[in-house]
Amino acid sequence: MTVLVTGAGGQLGRAALRELGADGIGLRRADLDVTDAAAVLAAAQQHQPTLILHAAAWTDVDGAETDRDGAYRANVLANRHVAEAAKAVGARLVTLSTDFVFDGRKGEPYVESDTTNPISYYGETKLLGEQAALEAYPEATWVVRTAWVYDEQGTNFPRLIMRLSETRDVLRVVEDQIGSPTYAGHLAPLLLSLPDVVPAGVHHLAGTGAVTRLEWAEAVLAAAGRTTVVEGATSDEFPTPAERPSYSALGSERAETPVLPPWRAGVAACMAGYVA
Repeated sequence: MTVLVTGAGGQLGRAALRELGADGIGLRRADLDVTDAAAVLAAAQQHQPTLILHAAAWTDVDGAETDRDGAYRANVLANRHVAEAAKAVGARLVTLSTDFVFDGRKGEPYVESDTTNPISYYGETKLLGEQAALEAYPEATWVVRTAWVYDEQGTNFPRLIMRLSETRDVLRVVEDQIGSPTYAGHLAPLLLSLPDVVPAGVHHLAGTGAVTRLEWAEAVLAAAGRTTVVEGATSDEFPTPAERPSYSALGSERAETPVLPPWRAGVAACMAGYVA
């Protein structure tokens, strides 16, 4: 099996390439502009993968509000280009989406058939990206919605908490946002095996459980052996350009969909290999 991984420099790309070893071909942003249809097709034709893991994306939630063209190109057009290229070479495609396609009003974990209603432009582009890939290559596209992804060395929430705890005795963290923290090291192997165990279409894969950002921060600090105090705050105290869903935990209604370990197990595994 030959797997082509876009976004190879990101959290999921790195984790996938570790799993794949010699079977993985990683392309970073400098190697491939996924918004360039001709370049994407050429890469697929050159490497002839059996599977493409499309992990490249626009992930700056707030930045999407001001650079809408950039977010659209990276999350919508790129998804179409990659799907068309996968179809051209007969490769299966796994592409990533997000919990931000939901508005957060359900109050319990979202499943695949729940109505989407993004409340940020980032979420809107991710939903349009899902649709673009499935329209271009419905017979062999797996769209995976995941949430709150992190690893040992990326730009993510646990690393922010660790960095702040180095200089502060008390941290204020929002407790009115609830989601499913997902460790990249647990998610990547399931992404690679997904086409072998479930039919094409939309699937939810995220760390098992629902947790506030405050509880997540407390777990990160406890796993690192730090005594920093964490106090609750509201989202209104930390205004951002893009609105976040207040409850975006993910679940699955599909019995065949793999289940990730509990979110606390993800925190423990990540912090065991934390890179300062």
